[in-house]
Amino acid sequence: MSAATSSAVTHDDPALARLRERILAAGRARTPLAICGHGSKAGLVPDDARPADGAEPLDLTPLSGISAHEPSELVVTVRAGTPIEVLEAALAAEGQHLAFEPPRLQTPRARGRGTVGGMVAAGLSGPARMAAGSVRDHVLGVTMLDGRGELLSFGGQVMKNVAGYDVSRLMAGSWGRLGVLCEVSLKVLPEPVAGLTLRFAMGQAEALAALTGWSRRPLPLQASAWHEGVLMLRLAGAQAAVDAARRELGGEPVPTAEAQTFWTALRDRRHALWQFAAQGLPAGQRLWRLAVAPHAPTLKLRGSGLIEWHGGQRWWLSDEPAEAVHAAAREAGGHAELQAGGAPGQTRAAPLPAVQAQIERRLRQTFDPHGLFTRD
Repeated sequence: MSAATSSAVTHDDPALARLRERILAAGRARTPLAICGHGSKAGLVPDDARPADGAEPLDLTPLSGISAHEPSELVVTVRAGTPIEVLEAALAAEGQHLAFEPPRLQTPRARGRGTVGGMVAAGLSGPARMAAGSVRDHVLGVTMLDGRGELLSFGGQVMKNVAGYDVSRLMAGSWGRLGVLCEVSLKVLPEPVAGLTLRFAMGQAEALAALTGWSRRPLPLQASAWHEGVLMLRLAGAQAAVDAARRELGGEPVPTAEAQTFWTALRDRRHALWQFAAQGLPAGQRLWRLAVAPHAPTLKLRGSGLIEWHGGQRWWLSDEPAEAVHAAAREAGGHAELQAGGAPGQTRAAPLPAVQAQIERRLRQTFDPHGLFTRD
């Protein structure tokens, strides 16, 4: 067990006390707040999670540090304002990592940065999502401040403790709708013993069919990405399993340095697709993210794009109307979100189903009764 680098968040923590006072004052004045860290994901906040106009920034970066790391238990507890790179460096020193590969998004303000709080609140996962699970799958417990300024704890700090497990997982992907994430306990995993990336030349339909077939077999598949006729497949696990899969699947082995550069760019959304979108899309073009069933066939949409998560995540550049994109995503068992190229004020995602929307409203009213953290 490694020593903690800072004490756990408690009521008498100075940084927490300042945050709590800000929330209490905002509640009395009914002043909205904008929870912020490095700002690396500000451009991706969903419509219903954006701060209200005139919201005052609530900076979480002073609430930083690793509270506890128990390598033998595969658990780390860390404050929300801690840079992801600091956490990953501490884990790497023990031969461990965040298996869901959180992205470091590239923005002028926060190039390659991001905080643990933003990582959990955004719920974004990298290339290994299908093999390792999502951010939510790795959250064991959280400590948060709600809209009343109350310090609440859910879950635990060990994988065996499941009390409140579902409540703590609500914070993953919540985008600050429910309150201020102060500290989180995460499951971590050892680095894989062996890894190898294979390259295949194949079309989109062939790649989707191959990935569906491979996913049903006991192969050490960790990540995949198809783009412009090339499928990249990353294997990871025991050396014998990786070697056996290489012989069975064929393909062209990719040099380690080249493979690492590719997967890092994909994780951090610096692939050529996003670089093209960042330069400004042609009139009528939009970049969409479609989360669909991995086994779904080729989508009936004009355009081109990139497919990862063994078919489960598809980034698509298209001039199709928004209604057509949302319909295609529903037909494929998922949903679509607009990522770039939309008109000012354009809704980025389709409305939630009525029952789900009602549940979300009730949760927000319970945790944030004054509506401090999001628009009404």
